Amino acid sequence: MEFFKDLYVGPRGIAVKILNRVDRTDAYLDKLVDVELRFGDLSSQDKALLNEIVHGVVRWERKLDWILRGFYRGEFSKCIPNLKNAMRVALYQILFLDNIPDYAAVNEAVEFVKKLQGEKSADLVNAVLRNIIRAKQEIRYPNQEDDTINYYGTIYSHPNWLVKRWLARYGAEFAEKLMIENNERPRLTLRYNQSRTNREDFLKKLNEAELKHRESIYSPYFVTLLNLTNITDWDYFREGYFSIQDESAGLPCILLDPKQEEVILDLCAAPGGKSSLISELMMNKGTIYAIDKYSSRIDLMKKNIERLKLTNINFLEADSEKLEMDPVDKILVDVPCSGLGVLTKKPEIKWKRDAEDIKRLTQIQKSLLQNASKLVKVSGTIVYSTCTIEPEENFEIIKDFIVHNNHFELIIDHPNIHPSLIDQNGCISTFPNIHGMDGSFAAKILRKS
Repeated sequence: MEFFKDLYVGPRGIAVKILNRVDRTDAYLDKLVDVELRFGDLSSQDKALLNEIVHGVVRWERKLDWILRGFYRGEFSKCIPNLKNAMRVALYQILFLDNIPDYAAVNEAVEFVKKLQGEKSADLVNAVLRNIIRAKQEIRYPNQEDDTINYYGTIYSHPNWLVKRWLARYGAEFAEKLMIENNERPRLTLRYNQSRTNREDFLKKLNEAELKHRESIYSPYFVTLLNLTNITDWDYFREGYFSIQDESAGLPCILLDPKQEEVILDLCAAPGGKSSLISELMMNKGTIYAIDKYSSRIDLMKKNIERLKLTNINFLEADSEKLEMDPVDKILVDVPCSGLGVLTKKPEIKWKRDAEDIKRLTQIQKSLLQNASKLVKVSGTIVYSTCTIEPEENFEIIKDFIVHNNHFELIIDHPNIHPSLIDQNGCISTFPNIHGMDGSFAAKILRKS
């Protein structure tokens, strides 16, 4: 649709353009939005609206489509992308954004479609959306008792395969709360750079900037902002005094317990948030090797590390499944995973993953952990971590590894981790609906001989 690119203007038009790309490619939603926020000419208010609409539509896509299918004459799934996403954008505003009048959402969609597809398509969009507004209170959904999986999947906008897994594993009450939390707008969590400042000064700076926040009950290094803001525009960020990182992502580094004199290997390091926290915990001393397969990702890591003024991280472009080097003291293996613990931040994941992806990923995860076992010294430790809540990618990987590598053992005593984050197996397990952070897993294993 390059011919029409100049017609995708304003936050709603650009939202349709992004959603068209998400539908037909594997492009990451955040990257597409980031390009528009950085290089577009939108006002701050319009940038916020664009971000809200795009993430909201993807988050609630199944529920939106259920409603649109009921009012669209014909097969909605075969509707051309511009119409489909223009209607999704308008309906999201109608259902979820109280500060935008229904008529304004409809008019924007109708005018947009008229420019791109003509009067006939615009009339169709107008009719569908106005009929929905009139019947908003009478919309019917699948029956909870007779069609349980479809009911939860539609009401909470999750794919059936995931709903089925979670209902079977957790029961309806827990699964429902998990899906509700996945649909919340994401939290913005900051981690102060302890090699450059301290907790007291960091909190003072937040107060001076009138940034309302909540201190973490789990870790001294993290603070959650109570309002979303363009925090990266702040000089204090550009000067490297803090990072943006979910608290769950910091837990594996704290579990690793790096010391200043040690050599540490971060086997799957990009985008670098964990490498930087390890460096900060070491007060920028010792030696860290941050590994990634792609030079472009290493370049991104270098920029962030330079911003934080950290100098003890060495970057190495290599395949971590085949890496050979002298054994090190400790290794972090933050493996590629399904990402099903981070659906608040990356809602597109639930539409792009399926059960087969989990099976495929477990082979990579096992391979990475097995290679890590060759790269750690005797009496050294490995922390294995993911940003998913699926057992096949988490404890089952550890259990299988210990069975086949009897010179390793699982460490279950973690005095530096908040006890409520430790599961029945002695590993870290976090859930959005319990801990107010992303879903994640981390396990620590010791090489005995």
